[in-house]
Amino acid sequence: MNGTDILVRINDHIVGSQRDSSRDETTEEIDNSSKDSRAKRVLPGRYGSTFSLDQLYTPTDNAYLELQAAMRNGTQATLIMMEDGVITESAQVIITSISESYPDQAEAVCSVAGTIDGEWIAGT
Repeated sequence: MNGTDILVRINDHIVGSQRDSSRDETTEEIDNSSKDSRAKRVLPGRYGSTFSLDQLYTPTDNAYLELQAAMRNGTQATLIMMEDGVITESAQVIITSISESYPDQAEAVCSVAGTIDGEWIAGT
């Protein structure tokens, strides 16, 4: 699949000038091993998900302003994943960092990272 077809939307605004986005999902392992066996035994533990987004820095982009406000105010935003214009999943997210870079003779860029509160919900 072409990554260009996957867009991130925050609340009601598609994040402008997206260049890259990624999602990581993890399940922690609980070590359930004991002395009666050499083999490691594990159980599934806590599930978690994070996301990151890189975009061209556009200080007037409504979605960027919502991300920035959510981080500064400590409020959740709704993160929505779209493929070919169709919503595939959504989740509540806490924005954990925003980094801006203004290099000489190059485009200004912004990176955003967040942690999902709960689980992804399909098709909403």
